[in-house]
Amino acid sequence: MASERINARLTEPLADHVARVVGHHGLFETPSEYIRALIREDMTRYEVTYVRQALLDGYSDAAEGHLFKSTGNFDEDMAFLETLEGPSIR
Repeated sequence: MASERINARLTEPLADHVARVVGHHGLFETPSEYIRALIREDMTRYEVTYVRQALLDGYSDAAEGHLFKSTGNFDEDMAFLETLEGPSIR
């Protein structure tokens, strides 16, 4: 797996915080481990936000009566929905 190196300048309050959570008495062994954990958490938050919005969009469509008969096959249903145009389906 390829890796990318990043460098960041931190203000004193941020550097102090990192020092508190890293090391012998901290939750993380290294600053890099802490940064990777923060990025993973952010990725999860974005995914949750995306899924929640998709569910809300689907709920709104159903509430507005925009329904169709499912084939029971997710891939076929999604292919069908992608072919629809107009205001009846988002």
